[in-house]
Amino acid sequence: MNKFLKEFKDRGFFYQCTSEAELSNLMDKEKIKAYIGFDCTAESLHVGSLLQIMCLRLLQKNGHRPIVLLGGGTTRIGDPSGKDKTRKILSEDEIEKNIQNIQNVLKKFLNNNNPDTKPIFVNNFIWLKNLNYISFLRDIGKHFTINRMLTFDSVKTRLEREQSLSYMEFNYMILQAYDFLELNKNEDCTLQIGGSDQWGNIVNGVELIKRYSNKQSYGLTTPLITLATGAKMGKSENGAIWLDEKLLSAYEYWQFWRNTDDRDVVKFLKIFTDLENDRIEKEKSRDINELKVLLANEATTMLHGKKAAQNAEQAAKEAFSGNSLGSNLPSIKIQIKDLDKQLDIVSLVILSKLETSKSEIRRLIKGKAIKINEKTISDEKFIIKNELFNDNYLKLSIGKKRHIKIEIN
Repeated sequence: MNKFLKEFKDRGFFYQCTSEAELSNLMDKEKIKAYIGFDCTAESLHVGSLLQIMCLRLLQKNGHRPIVLLGGGTTRIGDPSGKDKTRKILSEDEIEKNIQNIQNVLKKFLNNNNPDTKPIFVNNFIWLKNLNYISFLRDIGKHFTINRMLTFDSVKTRLEREQSLSYMEFNYMILQAYDFLELNKNEDCTLQIGGSDQWGNIVNGVELIKRYSNKQSYGLTTPLITLATGAKMGKSENGAIWLDEKLLSAYEYWQFWRNTDDRDVVKFLKIFTDLENDRIEKEKSRDINELKVLLANEATTMLHGKKAAQNAEQAAKEAFSGNSLGSNLPSIKIQIKDLDKQLDIVSLVILSKLETSKSEIRRLIKGKAIKINEKTISDEKFIIKNELFNDNYLKLSIGKKRHIKIEIN
């Protein structure tokens, strides 16, 4: 088996593949280009997209060249795959801003120096914006049947649930297939990789290329990654785990991985780090908390750099000890005028962004889970006073794992 596909399987990336033996032979003979598409409906990707990013890194590791398709065109429509309802349509300015932010995040994960494997970034709005509807129906639409389109999960599930599916969304799979055709023609791209929910769309692209130009292309999908609890990867009890530091600090990102369920640690070391499988097998005998720190350090280094990972680990140790405000803890600044307005504990927690729901904050207070400078706060009307600040700082904690410094500005 081809080296890339073997590691793809060994790490738990593999779900389905079209013509696997042929693809393996091709990748043994030559370096190929493969693409993954990313939605641009949010200003950042979150860890739910991290498996696809790891696929791009694995392509580069094996000498192949990844193409990153940023869906500036298809985002204007919305992918119905895995969705219960039509997505909100964003403005063009919002989409362009999202594209730039997402591209900046992806560049942190990918090697941009080697000209043979340097990622190619493309925006499908370039070729979709000027499509002539009549020509498109005649040249591309004729290769699709409604009968077949209705069998794909992205459509069938919505119809079975009697949930609205607009004609606009119904066209998404044709446009995604057309993306693959364009990349095949213009970039000599022979492989599309995507999540398991994209299988129907990917197969459509492979078949379109065959019918349109009589060329062979391939599709490869990854499994849906869920936590041991059954929850979908990408979210936590406090919201999405963003890959953009403006939305989630390196410390919070480190903490997310450090708090991984015991049952998921080894699996996540294989999927979300660059550690070789042989080393992971050797490390398995270590204390589970040491493995969690290893996972957190490796994952955080990949996105934020080694120094940020070291600072986060140190901050966690300081916060856990309770003896220090922790020079490496994430911090926010509040205005002195906020204190003059009789700032209460609920409002302070909201300002800190550790929690955003007032009812949840009150529940935590009743459960004695909120502390200031290691002292439990039991009154939801507790007022934050100047004397709580030592050297202009106080430490706000929720439970044992969420901490932040509050600084008077």
